[in-house]
Amino acid sequence: MEKAPDPVPAPLSWAVRLLRAESVALALLAIFLIYKDLTAVATDLVSAIWVTGFAIAGAAVLWLLAGALGSCRPGARAPAIVLQLMLLPVGYYMVLGGLAWLGVPLAALGLLVIGLVVSGPSTRAMGL
Repeated sequence: MEKAPDPVPAPLSWAVRLLRAESVALALLAIFLIYKDLTAVATDLVSAIWVTGFAIAGAAVLWLLAGALGSCRPGARAPAIVLQLMLLPVGYYMVLGGLAWLGVPLAALGLLVIGLVVSGPSTRAMGL
């Protein structure tokens, strides 16, 4: 009889949930950007398409990384951490731009997900 796989530990499970939420939020932003691309009067269309494509790709990568972490694949850990580290300068510049109400929670979210991914139970579940 096969041994049942170990369940995903709570910290890793929460990291997966938060990454999925980030993915959904970025996908919603991408939908908004598509709307703006289609309805804008005077824009640099090439730049607008690149920014929109970057948002779509980011949402897809976050979703895939969340799935890989949910399967306890150790190769997904470093890319997930790097993407969360990218939230720190974004949050910082939001604070400088007068959007502290959004920048501070965004940076805190990045740090929280990193902490969950590198926690002891998550590390052990990934076999690291």
